[in-house]
Amino acid sequence: MALTPFYPRGVYVKHYRQVPFWTVFAVALLLSIFRPALAADTAGGDPLAREMLMRADRIRFPDEGFQVDVTITTTEPDVAEDVRAYRILSKGNNQTLVQTTAPVVDRGQILLMRDRDLWAFLPNLSQPIRLPLSQKLTGQVANGDLARANFVGDYEPRLLRTEKIDGVSYHVLQLDAVDSGVTYRQVLFWVNAKNSRPYKAEFYALSGRLLKTGLYQEFRALGGETRPTRLVIEDALRRGRRSVLEYGDMVMRDLPDKVFTKDYLKKLSH
Repeated sequence: MALTPFYPRGVYVKHYRQVPFWTVFAVALLLSIFRPALAADTAGGDPLAREMLMRADRIRFPDEGFQVDVTITTTEPDVAEDVRAYRILSKGNNQTLVQTTAPVVDRGQILLMRDRDLWAFLPNLSQPIRLPLSQKLTGQVANGDLARANFVGDYEPRLLRTEKIDGVSYHVLQLDAVDSGVTYRQVLFWVNAKNSRPYKAEFYALSGRLLKTGLYQEFRALGGETRPTRLVIEDALRRGRRSVLEYGDMVMRDLPDKVFTKDYLKKLSH
């Protein structure tokens, strides 16, 4: 007696026939040939774009431990200018401490980032508060803009095109977030084709909407290299709102790991 194949209720099968063995074998053979190449391509990404991004990141900030002071001036229509100052201690791209130094009323407030975990230590609270990197710190500046400023490691880059602006050639990189824990879903990053200096960045939300645009300006000697000492961030959603970040007094420091611990920072914030 022939056996009738069983199908779940509601599933209508018009025609049933056995797939020949040679067809299955051919498909398996093709998969065995192409799967390693596809996996390698996915894992490696765009090596040329990654090299461009690494060079631009090293121009923006050192890869070693360093300290830098940042002043952020925020302006918007019909609102008084707001000025805030921070001291940043950073060790690689995985450990950063951001300490508020002005205004006086906010002194003692500290942000601690380890990997992609961010905590705020406030003088009037006994326990730190967990914060997302994408949350606004001040003006147009997100927590991650100060606490995790390098793009390498957080984004997968690919080269979109090369274009000229005022006679200068720039590589345009598309940076896609490696996961949902980074500051922005996507960034378009303009890098000088000749010297790898960053020129412009466009920051996008999960929806694909442009949030803000950053311009890297005033390249000067800072921390032993020529770096942008001014970053102008313009709000793309509300015209006339901008924050200007000015970097100064960068020094290289051998920072012990204990500086980037909750127990150590509890002492500093009280």
